[in-house]
Amino acid sequence: MSGRDLTPPAPEGVHDADGAPERAFFGRRKGKRLRDAQERRLAELLPALRVTVPEAGTLDPATLFPAVPSLREVWLEIGFGGGEHLAAQAAAHPDIGIIGAEPFVNGVVKLLRAIDEQGLRNVRIRDEDVTALLARLPDACLARVYLLYPDPWPKRRQRKRRFVSEASLAEIARVLKDGGVFRFASDIDDYAGWTLARAARCPDLAWTAERADDWRQPFPGWPGTRYEAKAIAAGRRPTYLEFARRPRD
Repeated sequence: MSGRDLTPPAPEGVHDADGAPERAFFGRRKGKRLRDAQERRLAELLPALRVTVPEAGTLDPATLFPAVPSLREVWLEIGFGGGEHLAAQAAAHPDIGIIGAEPFVNGVVKLLRAIDEQGLRNVRIRDEDVTALLARLPDACLARVYLLYPDPWPKRRQRKRRFVSEASLAEIARVLKDGGVFRFASDIDDYAGWTLARAARCPDLAWTAERADDWRQPFPGWPGTRYEAKAIAAGRRPTYLEFARRPRD
């Protein structure tokens, strides 16, 4: 999610772990003009799939999937881009509910097309900043969280906008069940190192790698993404990091 920065400043008094004002981790909300079919799906499909955050209390994610009677667990993908990974996982795991969070409209309509054409019934969409959703989820409610190829915000002055922070990792650890996993992928070495450093300071997450191939090879059942293919073609090697939620006392 790159482009001209259209994100407004954070509300007064909201700060990240380093004391800097927090800002949304995404940039522009919409790219090229939508086609008629995309506009139709946005108007007709999205309202029934949209995840709305309650003003108070918590949101049990299992209640979002009444069409999945044998629901086994719930996953969350933060920033799903074009939705190809999320759609592939939803098709492969019809008994798992998957929430996709993506504020970029053009990415949302791509996922809506996959949902429509493949008849996916186990997907819900949060088309706003995911942080408000995370804050309303109860403890230990998710089995898996993905953050795949997030915007690296490479300039030093932009790095406070990276999604990964000590605060966000603590929140992800809170909503994960014991033994649940957080999976992160990036083709930017600096962001991978940034994530490892902050995860090492999170007492509730443990890096699962035991050998180099564990972070060089894709996750099991990995369908790939279009962005990943472009990165590899450009000579950038992706890094795949997995962290498990430590047991609660």
